[in-house]
Amino acid sequence: MLHSQSVLSDAHILIVDDQPDQLRLLIDVLRNAGCRISIAFDGSQAYQRALAISPDLILMDVRMPRMSGFAACRLLADTPETRAIPIIFLTAAGSLDERLEGLDIGGVDYISKPFEPAEVLARIRVHLGRATNKHGQEPAHTPVSESSGNNVIVRAAIRHLSARLNDPPTVEQLARLVGTNEKRLSRAFREDLGQTVFEYLRAERLRIAQRLLTTTSLSVANIAEEIGFSSAANFATAFRDRFGVTPSAYRDERQVQDVPPAQEPCLDRT
Repeated sequence: MLHSQSVLSDAHILIVDDQPDQLRLLIDVLRNAGCRISIAFDGSQAYQRALAISPDLILMDVRMPRMSGFAACRLLADTPETRAIPIIFLTAAGSLDERLEGLDIGGVDYISKPFEPAEVLARIRVHLGRATNKHGQEPAHTPVSESSGNNVIVRAAIRHLSARLNDPPTVEQLARLVGTNEKRLSRAFREDLGQTVFEYLRAERLRIAQRLLTTTSLSVANIAEEIGFSSAANFATAFRDRFGVTPSAYRDERQVQDVPPAQEPCLDRT
């Protein structure tokens, strides 16, 4: 028990919640356990605070104004300075799909509201212990420049687009998912990649189409559907504009290149 308590002693916990009564309860519980505490009231503030203070662990509500806990988690997971910080979601929203999404984007655990203080402390102890064993010490904080911030936003957006290539969100929806606005997201793509979001999405679809044409026997129509084109004709036009050949011609060319050269017959000279 002494060892478990020592893990909590002086641990720096960032609590993220927009409900004052929940914040007061968590503050009391964690202070009594010897923790140092910082507070944020939404996901955007949580992201900025995490960059500034490098907490040992984050207790994150999910549904908050301005930026949700999930959007903040995506940004934190895509930022080298914060990706190692354990994030425990603390929320009244307990559907299986939501829990799986939270774990998939980088959360390490869930605690359902209303919570038991003893359970909160126990789960924090477990994840602080694992983080200490894995990393040995706190990572040094490095200031994040504006260009680095753009890169974080772009990487988070790309991860989201890759997961829904055949049915992508609109730019407005994508901006919300990564915790920013449409104007900032568009600027980040232009400055970091030299492309608009739409240009990146089309180029990525066509890149994957090349691989599918080369490595699978899917029809051109099936590939068009797989990567999110509205029709095989639109896909063929976009592919020809980008690569100078139709998808079928590209596949035929690749197959010819991959055919091994014929070997001379081995004659028995005995």
